[in-house]
Amino acid sequence: MAEPPKLRLVKPPKCPICGKPAAPEHKPFCSRRCADIDLGRWLKEGYRIPADPNPDEDESVEDV
Repeated sequence: MAEPPKLRLVKPPKCPICGKPAAPEHKPFCSRRCADIDLGRWLKEGYRIPADPNPDEDESVEDV
């Protein structure tokens, strides 16, 4: 006879700002405060992808 599948407990996701458990009404954050902190970081361009400020000119495409 096959055994029933085992249930695994899933930990609630943590707030990316402070690490507390996320609240359903502010998911993925724990509170409105943490959501506002994250929004402020976006608006102040705090999240950036690193890029080369001076790309090589050999790699650029020129119109002939």
